[in-house]
Amino acid sequence: MHINHDLSADISDLIHFDDFLKVDIRMGEIKSAEVFKEARKPAYILMIDFGPTIGIKKSSAQITENYECEKLIGKKIAAVVNFPPRQIGPIKSEVLTLGFSDSDGHVVLFSPDKDLPNGSRLY
Repeated sequence: MHINHDLSADISDLIHFDDFLKVDIRMGEIKSAEVFKEARKPAYILMIDFGPTIGIKKSSAQITENYECEKLIGKKIAAVVNFPPRQIGPIKSEVLTLGFSDSDGHVVLFSPDKDLPNGSRLY
């Protein structure tokens, strides 16, 4: 999946609300973060807790420019939890961690401004 980091990119094609509802975006808490040594582009391997129903899931995230591993622990983030797992080198990334590009094109994680329960669904 190619992600366009161009800030001047056109708005995507219109979709129906039912299509949006198919994407399951949940709140999670980063429990561990480590350097993904085998990744082609600098990345971290995150273990994210989505609460008792979904559990802890693994994600590969290219966020090394804006974050240090130890400062990610306990951070609340949003992720898509209903994509099929994706093989990235030697690991399977189970969720797509969400973020926005900063003015330099580096990813900033999507994070709430208030504490939310792990597993809360975006709607």
